[in-house]
Amino acid sequence: MRLLQVCRAALSAGVLALGPLTVAAQTAAPATIEWHLPVEQTHVKQTEAQDAVAMERGRALPAPEVLQPALDPGLEGFRPRHGRDFGGTLRLMCSDVLPGVVRSWMASFTKIYPKVKFVLGPPYEGGDAAKALLEGRVDIAFISRELKPTDVASFRAKYGYAPTSVPVSGGSWRQFGFLDAVVVIVNNSNPVDHLTFDQLDAVFSRSHLRGGQPAVTWGQLGASGAWADKSVHVYALQPWGGYEEFVRERVLDAGRKRGDWRTDAHFDKLVFPIAARVAADPEGIGLTGLAFLDAPVKVLAVGQGADVVSPTYTNVALAKYPLSRLAYGNVNRQPGKPLPPLVREFLRLILSREGQRDVRSEGILLPLREFQVEAADRIGGLAPGGAK
Repeated sequence: MRLLQVCRAALSAGVLALGPLTVAAQTAAPATIEWHLPVEQTHVKQTEAQDAVAMERGRALPAPEVLQPALDPGLEGFRPRHGRDFGGTLRLMCSDVLPGVVRSWMASFTKIYPKVKFVLGPPYEGGDAAKALLEGRVDIAFISRELKPTDVASFRAKYGYAPTSVPVSGGSWRQFGFLDAVVVIVNNSNPVDHLTFDQLDAVFSRSHLRGGQPAVTWGQLGASGAWADKSVHVYALQPWGGYEEFVRERVLDAGRKRGDWRTDAHFDKLVFPIAARVAADPEGIGLTGLAFLDAPVKVLAVGQGADVVSPTYTNVALAKYPLSRLAYGNVNRQPGKPLPPLVREFLRLILSREGQRDVRSEGILLPLREFQVEAADRIGGLAPGGAK
């Protein structure tokens, strides 16, 4: 009972500590109650043989998190816009983490529209799906990351406009290989417990599109005393990669300008070693995923201005944490024109209460919240009269 009371108090305070790995409070003043969890196990990159199996069958699902989110009560139920004779064929491709949930959406759709046929099969790989969309071989490419800049550039060169990426689900909290939330980490000895996006841009960027100056000492990031003059040592991911592109788009980019990473950072090709590097460097700061916290480090609260948020399970599940990730349905939508009726209706099902219940039932990825669905509707032009 005492443990339960402590956990509840910690959750209400927005504070989480993982082993010696600390997640800072949501406010500038750190809270005094902490919730302790073990550090994550060390993961390794899949072998070529495992990659081949995942492309053929989809990636094996991990055990679901013990905690599971409730569906947002604001999600609307699906209201068909066509009769049961509505039919046609939808050609789909997806990343290797998505075949299960895509099949669930297909099953839910065919219960309403039994004459609709689907084509979905290997390879299950995001790059192949993006290429198929470019070549017009699929109607929807479900990809568990942002599109590569080269994918967008190739699509724009061919069609004169960018592909449309419609959010279809959240990522996971800390599931290895399944869109875990991105976190900013520092050494346990570091006194800093939160940073704004402007500060992160000052740390990680060389273009500084948010208007700030480069941050090269910890004093520029709020540390005082002996820490004020200590240098900032940056650990980041070599472009291009899913984590790297995600952070670039949300932190380094501004307006229509693409931000660039600072050149003097230590860049790793893969995310796996970053937590250990920061744990070994008192002056280090790095970007990694919650699934890769296999060393004792401090995880910072981040956000816009004073609205910094910690990556607790609740904050990620409710899409309050700003570096929570998304999966997308990518389509070829000509600006100002609606999607084909079958594509549009299927995306409407996915973004409905029924479609997000399918996400919730699998128990790995997180269902979208109402405000995310509203944004997805606008992106895809899915609301009535939504060809804008």
